[in-house]
Amino acid sequence: MKRPPTLGRAVDRGLAPFRGRRAAHLLPRTRLGGPVPWVIAIMTALTVLAVGGALALSNLAASARGELAGSATVQILEADPDLRAEQTQRVAALLRQDASVEAVRIVPESEIAALLEPWLGTGEAIEAVPLPALIDLQLAAGSGEAQLEALEGRIAAAAPSARIDAQEAWLAPVLEALNSLRYMAFALIALLAFTGAAAVWLAARNALDGNRDTIEIVHLLGGSDEQVARVFQRSILFDALAGGVLGLALGTGAILLVASRFAALDSGMVAGGTLLPTDWAIVALVPLFAVGIAVYTARMTVLSSLRKML
Repeated sequence: MKRPPTLGRAVDRGLAPFRGRRAAHLLPRTRLGGPVPWVIAIMTALTVLAVGGALALSNLAASARGELAGSATVQILEADPDLRAEQTQRVAALLRQDASVEAVRIVPESEIAALLEPWLGTGEAIEAVPLPALIDLQLAAGSGEAQLEALEGRIAAAAPSARIDAQEAWLAPVLEALNSLRYMAFALIALLAFTGAAAVWLAARNALDGNRDTIEIVHLLGGSDEQVARVFQRSILFDALAGGVLGLALGTGAILLVASRFAALDSGMVAGGTLLPTDWAIVALVPLFAVGIAVYTARMTVLSSLRKML
């Protein structure tokens, strides 16, 4: 809106109060009295929880891959205990001589019994079941499917009842499930960002409609759309900051609560999903992104609406 040249200096002086905190009173709004701060707090808390979950799942998957990369287990399913023991020693010696194998460990029978105890129990119940012999091995760096297939052929010649399983192969479905959950978390983050922007858009439109008369007077005095937009930006900035801090506190509390429940499981695999200091830094940035999205959305909404309004 172009103002008359004769009113230039007078308007500049008259609009001096239309800046900063004094300008915000022209478009009154009670802090934390409207829905926007609470909506932003809820969106931020859910986003913090989703980001924390996605990072924890990424750490868990990376830890599992790192621990099981190149790992394999040889099972000897011979029922005769003497023959099973003989085949176990023969296969272990064969593996130790193979250049593609870095480490070999024969799993003690007591350890196998402890692993099966939740299903078979103890005492006579487990003694009645012939336990397989297990040999854990670690392939050398760079070894893959070809080396495993070659080992399988040599092991079969030494112990016909033996078979070799790559631990990473049977864990693949678990890793795929973790990746699916992580992608769902990222999709939830995007959806929450869109929902928060939509809430700010609605709030800005309602505020414009409620202050239409004041805005028209400001324009008649020579005020620009940019000045009006700054007033709304300032208002939404404080609302978004308040909501973001509250949401961060709620989301962080939820993450710590869930983490304590998983820590009680005392599982080595679950321990790999612990959040690192860099992960917490990323979580702490969530409110800043929420504030940025809110302020930008408010600004674009106000400027777009003012062009149509006047």
